[in-house]
Amino acid sequence: MIANLSWSDELRAAIARGERAVMVAVAGAAGSTPRESGAAMVVTRDRIAGTIGGGHLEYEAQRLAREALGGHGAVPAHWLVRFPLSARLGQCCGGVATLAFAVVDASAATWLDGVAALARTSAPFAVVGRLGQGDAVAARLIVTADDALGTLGEARLDAAAVADARARLGRRPDEAIGGSGAPDLAGVPLFVHVCWPATFPVCVFGNGHVGRALVQVLGALPASVQWYDTREHDFPASVPGNVEVMVTDAPEGDVDHLPTGAFVVVMTHSHALDFAIVEAALHRDDWRYLGLIGSRAKRHQFERRLETRGVAPGALPRVTCPIGRGDLKSKEPGVIAVAVAAEMLAIREAVASGACADTTTPHLAGVRGRPAAGRMRFR
Repeated sequence: MIANLSWSDELRAAIARGERAVMVAVAGAAGSTPRESGAAMVVTRDRIAGTIGGGHLEYEAQRLAREALGGHGAVPAHWLVRFPLSARLGQCCGGVATLAFAVVDASAATWLDGVAALARTSAPFAVVGRLGQGDAVAARLIVTADDALGTLGEARLDAAAVADARARLGRRPDEAIGGSGAPDLAGVPLFVHVCWPATFPVCVFGNGHVGRALVQVLGALPASVQWYDTREHDFPASVPGNVEVMVTDAPEGDVDHLPTGAFVVVMTHSHALDFAIVEAALHRDDWRYLGLIGSRAKRHQFERRLETRGVAPGALPRVTCPIGRGDLKSKEPGVIAVAVAAEMLAIREAVASGACADTTTPHLAGVRGRPAAGRMRFR
C-alpha cells in the first residue's frame, strides 16, 4: 500500500477507547477495481477511516464489518470475501476485488506498536496474519527486509511467511507479487499485508496565496510536507496534519538539509529569495523535482544570472518553470496549486512504476500527462 499508515493509528485509537474495530484491506485486485491491492480502511461502530474505493463495494464492506462488531462473540476473526464487482454489486468497473476483514481488539496492541515504530522509519514492511477464527488469528508477524517481529505460533509457518513476505517486499509495488495477497503456506491460509512508505516528501518555500493553496491540496495526499518561510505570523493558525511549518531566517540555507528525493517548490514573496533557494538547490542532485513559480521571462532571467554565478548550463533544464501540469491558463491560486500537485504526482508515479529509474528527474515542462498533527519548528 503506497500511502500513509493512518489505519494503524486508527486501530490503536480504537483500542485506547476500549473498542474493537475491523480492519478491511484489499487482498487482491483483478481487472478494473476501485483501489489497488493493499488499500485499507478501519471500521468501528461509529467511525470510518481510510477508503477502499467508495461506492457499493465500500458500503458492503462497512456493513459486513459492523455485523462482525455487533456479534456477541469475543473471539477474533480474520476472513476473506470475494466481490465480482459487476455480478455481485452492479458496479460497471467489472473487476474482482477480494477483501480481507480482521476483527482487532486489545490483544493487537503489541503488534500495532511495532507497526507504528516501523512507520517512523519509512521502510517497507509486511504484516502477516492467519485467516480463520480463534485465538491464533490474533497473532501477527511483522516482516522487514532484514528482521521479523512476532510469531504466528509455529516456527515452520513463520519461516514460510517470512520468505513469502520478503519476496513481495523485494519487488516493485505495481508488480503482482509485490502487493498484498492471501497465500496458503505450510497448509495454513494467511493474509500478507504489504505496507510501502509514502515516498512523497514535498518542501514548499513560501506561504503566500499559492503556497497556502498548494499546502491545502497536499493535505489530501500521502505526502510529507515541510513548509518554509521567514514570516512566522503569516502562517495560518492551523495546517493539514501532514504539514510541518518551518519558520526560518535563511531558507536558502535550509536547502542543504532537505530530504533525499524531495519535491521542491519555490514560491516565496521575493524574487531575490527565490533565486537564492534555486541556486542552493542546484548544488544538489538528489531531489526529484525543483519547481519555480513564475513566467518564462523570469526563467530566462534566472538562467542568465545562474550562468554568471558559475552554475553549469546543463543543470538549468532541471528547473521546472513555469510550473503546473497541463495547459491551464488561469492564475487563480487554487488552480495553480492543483496543477503543480498533478505535475509532482505524475513524476512520483513515473518513478514508482520504473518509467523513471533515476533518483532525480529532469525538467518536465511540456509533459502533460491521516498523519500526525501539524507541527511548527523554528530554525
